[in-house]
Amino acid sequence: MVKTLEFKSCFGKYKRLGRLVIVAGLAFFWTSCHHRAVVVAPPSPTPAPPAPSKPGRPSEQPPPPAPIVQGEEGIASWYGHPFDGRRTSSGEIYNMNAMTAAHRTLPFGTLVRVHDLENGKSVVVRINDRGPFVEGRIIDLSYAAARAMGMPGTALVRLHILNVGPDAAGGIYAVQIGAFLDPSNAERLKRRIEKKFQPVIIKTANRPNGVFNLVLVGQESTQQQAEQLASRLVHDKLATQPFVVRTN
Repeated sequence: MVKTLEFKSCFGKYKRLGRLVIVAGLAFFWTSCHHRAVVVAPPSPTPAPPAPSKPGRPSEQPPPPAPIVQGEEGIASWYGHPFDGRRTSSGEIYNMNAMTAAHRTLPFGTLVRVHDLENGKSVVVRINDRGPFVEGRIIDLSYAAARAMGMPGTALVRLHILNVGPDAAGGIYAVQIGAFLDPSNAERLKRRIEKKFQPVIIKTANRPNGVFNLVLVGQESTQQQAEQLASRLVHDKLATQPFVVRTN
């Protein structure tokens, strides 16, 4: 009888143990199934690369034209012989009997009305050359333009822009820091400036008092950048009276 009770007791233990094993197995199975049933969200699709920028974005646009200053005042001069028949900075042949003029920064082809503030007369000229390169002077008239305005030598004038030339955009500007009749002086200054600033070029120009060798520093896309370069050159004591000039 005792053995029977012990057997039943052992059997009950095993039975309870079996139930626990079954429950644990089911729990494991459920947990396992539950984890396998979790749907993992697919990774977010990689965003498509941005479309290539079309031509004409700001970095590829031509630089804006230099601001046109209306009412510029200063001294006008003129030139005639011996430059009649010589090539101007624009590539045209200078005709001293045509109504043309030289200006440092206005685009070639620009029409300008020049008002003589001393005698009240005015003329209309077309810019086709570069100059004058004398402090205080703002325009160099042809012989015919000066004669039409009754200007014997120099005169105080005011400029009024009538029509900007076709090449207003895409200007290239440099800073003129010297003009020499002797080319060796220009070469010495060029070598000195090249130690700190580049590019430096020497360009010849026919002027009323001779053929000058102009020392030009920089190749800037805007007039403002060229003016900043001129300030640096003065600050570094490499120039005293620099001129910003348009080279095209």
